[in-house]
Amino acid sequence: MRTPKKPDPIDIEVGHRIRLLRLQCGMSQTELANRLGVTFQQVQKYEKGVNRVGAGRLNKIAQVLGVPVSTFFGTDDAFVAEHAEGSSSQSPLTLLTVPGALRLMRAFAQLKDGKLRRSIVEAIENIVAGRR
Repeated sequence: MRTPKKPDPIDIEVGHRIRLLRLQCGMSQTELANRLGVTFQQVQKYEKGVNRVGAGRLNKIAQVLGVPVSTFFGTDDAFVAEHAEGSSSQSPLTLLTVPGALRLMRAFAQLKDGKLRRSIVEAIENIVAGRR
């Protein structure tokens, strides 16, 4: 009996980067799909790393999103080592795929007061830890 094949960690990372860049452009999955000539379901699969993105398609995605193809890959051996088979580390980019996270980061980045930023982080950490 065959077990289902798990997505490759690098395919997942590329998918996360596609999603983040798409969101950064304010583009829906449907809009990206239309510009690529695929279904939005296909874009969903790319973003989750379920389906691999071929070189030609990745190049087209880069053009649509206005970034170099290299944006979807790490620039050094540390990236490859981090995503080696069996690695337990998870990309920080994954955090930005949580609904609302990108909006939160944009707003947070606009805060000029470092003390206020630290207080907000501390408050959120306390909420997560169950302290109020």
